[in-house]
Amino acid sequence: MAPLFPISTSSQPFLFFFLFFSGVHSATFTMTNNCAYTVWPGVLANAGTAPLSTTGFELKQGETVALAAPSGWSGRFWSRTLCSTDSTGKFSCVTGDCGSGRLECSGAGAKPPATLAEFTLGNGALDFYDVSLVDGFNAPMMVTPQRGTGNCAATGCLADLNGACPSALRVTEATSGEGVACKSACEAFGDPRYCCSGSYGTADTCGPTPYSRFFKNACPRAYSYAYDDPTSTFTCSGADYLITFCPSVPSQKSSSNQFPSINNTMIFSGMSDPATVSSDGFRQGTIDLLWLVAATIFLMLTWTC
Repeated sequence: MAPLFPISTSSQPFLFFFLFFSGVHSATFTMTNNCAYTVWPGVLANAGTAPLSTTGFELKQGETVALAAPSGWSGRFWSRTLCSTDSTGKFSCVTGDCGSGRLECSGAGAKPPATLAEFTLGNGALDFYDVSLVDGFNAPMMVTPQRGTGNCAATGCLADLNGACPSALRVTEATSGEGVACKSACEAFGDPRYCCSGSYGTADTCGPTPYSRFFKNACPRAYSYAYDDPTSTFTCSGADYLITFCPSVPSQKSSSNQFPSINNTMIFSGMSDPATVSSDGFRQGTIDLLWLVAATIFLMLTWTC
């Protein structure tokens, strides 16, 4: 099993490579923090997959850390933000918390909302990977394959959606009131048509909604709801992967067609969805729909400046 090894930090002038591991090495996940604040990445191996050498650690601004994963590994990575340790020694985070009470998540996943990078490494076959907003958003993230063969497209969510998040989905920090995360409609309302559950539990019955389109318009290659597979799952072979928290946002002129940073159409279809509400669930109506449109315009203006 591979140890966690730092590659570079903002406070250290030297590079460190500790490439000591046993077993078959399939891929290296290199995590870089470009945020203006510290993040605490969480790591969760899927059922039946051995955990990596760490399940949670601190990553300060400008730092880079790499983890080696064996062939066939599958799991997810995310960032925890606004973390602290209380007087009893309990560790917790405002967003992405895994509930372990410690720096290591130890087999626990992120509490929504959280931006997720998900991987299934091929055992002599293709790797599958995606960035998912199905559980909501808490920080920008990009996944970039390196030295692989095949399609190997970059994917992620470059936009910071916390400021533009609709009021019904927004998570705020208790003291400042600042938006720090953006819930999915499923998490916010619990309605089966937003959760793709019950009678909406198939690709034929669960489609995009104005809320999922808010995420999709800002981040065209990220999963926005459970059956968003055609535009959100990517493959590569023999690659290592760079996971960047708060990646640099390219200008519209410099961004290539290989990584569309924003959907220029910026149109919501199915606009009657939020207004068609049940008496026992929620009533967002036209006001929230107008907020979704306004938030999307805000994102478009921000990205084209």
